[in-house]
Amino acid sequence: MSLHFFIYSQRKLNKLMSSTSDYSSANHQPIGVAVVGTGFGQKVHIPAFKAHHRTQVVAVYHRDLEKAQAIAQSQNIPYACDTITDIVSLSEVQAVSIATPPFLHYEMAKEVLQAGKHVLLEKPVTLNVEEAKELYFLAKSKDVIATVDFEFRFVPGWQLFAELLSEGYVGNKRLIKIDWLGSSRADAGRPWNWYSQTEKGGGALGSLGSHTFDYINWLFGPVRRLSAHLSTVIPQRQDANTGELKPVTTDDSCMLMLELADGTPCQVSISAVVHAARTHWLEVYGDRGTLVLGSENQKDYIHGFRVWASQPGKQLTEIEVPNRLVFPKNYADGRISAFLRVVDQWVQGIDQGKEIVPSLREGVYSQLLMDLSHESNMKSNWVDVPNLEDFLER
Repeated sequence: MSLHFFIYSQRKLNKLMSSTSDYSSANHQPIGVAVVGTGFGQKVHIPAFKAHHRTQVVAVYHRDLEKAQAIAQSQNIPYACDTITDIVSLSEVQAVSIATPPFLHYEMAKEVLQAGKHVLLEKPVTLNVEEAKELYFLAKSKDVIATVDFEFRFVPGWQLFAELLSEGYVGNKRLIKIDWLGSSRADAGRPWNWYSQTEKGGGALGSLGSHTFDYINWLFGPVRRLSAHLSTVIPQRQDANTGELKPVTTDDSCMLMLELADGTPCQVSISAVVHAARTHWLEVYGDRGTLVLGSENQKDYIHGFRVWASQPGKQLTEIEVPNRLVFPKNYADGRISAFLRVVDQWVQGIDQGKEIVPSLREGVYSQLLMDLSHESNMKSNWVDVPNLEDFLER
């Protein structure tokens, strides 16, 4: 029997699920969440769900039951499972967060959605856009709330940047420049794993580009066409299990040129193998002004973002992020702060029974742009991007 009932008696579990919260007066009961995936899931998802006043972690999944049980014991989680079937069979589970590597997302999310459970999915959502599209329509048919962890939408500096853009600070956009430069894969001694394999959804485009395509759509609107050049500067890595050098089939650097639907040119540079002083930088130039968003924080890709602005002929001046946007609490792992806001949006959607943003619809669009980037790289040519509504109707 793979389902493992862990520490709590049913009486204690019932007490856990009915604990008071800020929403108690509105008759909202805590939402029982299962966490699937115990890397990022254990570092970020579990602590965030425990911190949120409306969610309770009631189950954890790992393909190795003993490891699932060990995590459950250390985190005081009632159930440990080694199959998704067992996870979705639990009546205490109303929602599932999936933080496994990308090649596992489609089948796992499909089973969760078919069981009528709400889902929070890490990015990239699937291995290709047709899988993402299928999950989107499945979620709609089951009338459940599905979201994607596009966390930059919830970071204070980014929210200020978005507000200034929407208020027309730059006027008519003339040029957008984005650099996302990091060293997470710069060490050639870092072992070969799923990240090194195209068929498993690895690579910088999937890891970083999936976010980039989402926030481009959020901040600036849809893309009309794109051109991509993907490269791999570390072609081999050592398998930690066998010691064998294996080929890296994924990209570690991406150069992208985009033309937005409104005609604005956008230049994007992404790399996971460089040591850069400026790690994540967005620059928007318009006929009325300039906006810059940037962070030099290599260790924490959520915190450290600052915003600068200038009018023509004047120096860039930093604009302080207002208190209404700042995180109410910071954590040792900075990623938890932004993820908590994703969870909060998801919970609101579940409470109201309404699709939220970001939903799997945004996941489909990000995946579509990634698929077309691979196509452009293969053809060494520009590729047209279809309108999302038209694409979803095909």
